[in-house]
Amino acid sequence: MQRQTAPNRSGPLVRAGVVLGLSFGGFFDGIVFHQVLQWHHMLTGVADAAVRDDIALNTLADGLFHAATYVLGLIGLVMLWRARVELVGPRSGRVLAGAMLAGAGLFNLVEGLVNHQLLDIHHLRTDVADPLPWDMAFLASGVLLMAVGWWLVRAATSAATAER
Repeated sequence: MQRQTAPNRSGPLVRAGVVLGLSFGGFFDGIVFHQVLQWHHMLTGVADAAVRDDIALNTLADGLFHAATYVLGLIGLVMLWRARVELVGPRSGRVLAGAMLAGAGLFNLVEGLVNHQLLDIHHLRTDVADPLPWDMAFLASGVLLMAVGWWLVRAATSAATAER
């Protein structure tokens, strides 16, 4: 007799984790790189010196960025609340942690490609002669976080499915 396995129902938990990871990735970027290390602000790569050097405008842009990541975090929490039934499943903590890592990596990848490379509104480091190696390391961290996160999700969901 062939063993029947329940379908993988971790999709809502994974989606909630990715959204929370995007939010946490944004908070990490804003708090660590913008505020603590002061490597850049949202508009420090803009060609117009009046914009680039206006600390009040850059602080406002940073604040709007933080507000957006806050809203994203609230959305992720609502999604997590709705997916709470999945939290009791086997290995659900690993699924959530993996999805959050993947979301944080996705943040780094998208933010690095869009803001650092395409729009050129800022780079990870604006205080160095060549910011490109720093930007590439930021992108690589995004790919690494996504890979580790998705590996955790797949390993946890495969193990949970095998246990059923």
